Amino acid sequence: MNARVFQGALIDGNTELIAHLGFPTHSFKAPLIYNPYFESVGVNAVVVPMGCRPESFAGVLRSVFQLENIRGALITMPHKVSTVGLLDEVTPTARVAGACNAVKRLSDGRLAGDMFDGEGFVRGIRRKGLALDGASALVVGSGGVGSAIAASLAAAGVARLALYDVQSASAEALALRLRTEYPTLVVETGGKDPAGFDLVVNGTPLGMNAGDPLPVDVERLSPRTFVGEVVMRTEMTAFLAAAQARGCPVQVGTDMLFEMIPAYLEFFGYPSTTAENLRAVARLNTPRLHS
Repeated sequence: MNARVFQGALIDGNTELIAHLGFPTHSFKAPLIYNPYFESVGVNAVVVPMGCRPESFAGVLRSVFQLENIRGALITMPHKVSTVGLLDEVTPTARVAGACNAVKRLSDGRLAGDMFDGEGFVRGIRRKGLALDGASALVVGSGGVGSAIAASLAAAGVARLALYDVQSASAEALALRLRTEYPTLVVETGGKDPAGFDLVVNGTPLGMNAGDPLPVDVERLSPRTFVGEVVMRTEMTAFLAAAQARGCPVQVGTDMLFEMIPAYLEFFGYPSTTAENLRAVARLNTPRLHS
């Protein structure tokens, strides 16, 4: 038999590749989710980690898309930001986020990119019942993940979006990008009082370590406010536990990652699925992963 077994999936001459570009690769877990899923539904494709240092990335990205059996690329740290300027076309979500984590080749050979970190968050809270059209949201943290979530919330139709970051320049820059792409959106900066919002999101690393301060004053949270988290080191962070104790519905950090994979699959033109199905077939032994 000429074919090899990789991550439990059979590789042959018809196998399509999804490059997983980042550095270092030792912490990549996405292949342990995608590849079991592909095997379970009979899709002849594999996600392959490809370690690439920043100084080589531009050349590697263009070169990998010269392969005839490449279906797309997952982009992770430290390349998400630099990818935007290397592509022929990016979505408004990627422009607002200032980063890109998925690339595909269009029929005319051009490379197009999108950003799905925020889409995963949005899909998760929508499936939990939160209606976003016309809603108000506070996003604490205007770094990579906070920017991506803010971009996807804007695309989802929120009417009012408040941004806070300890580095006020980051929040102001994100606000400018949002106003450019979504001129009717009300964008506010400078405050993090959670009172009165339909949704409050911790888009910071606060909660990764025991004893971290909470991102907002939970005493100001209304029980009707939906609270979301991006930290994955502990599934039920101190922030989520405190919000839940006040009666707030919550979303854990790992939900965002499992919910974004169906969006990736649709972007690449593969059969989609649910986060529950992905969790059922994944071969992870830890909830932490790099997308």
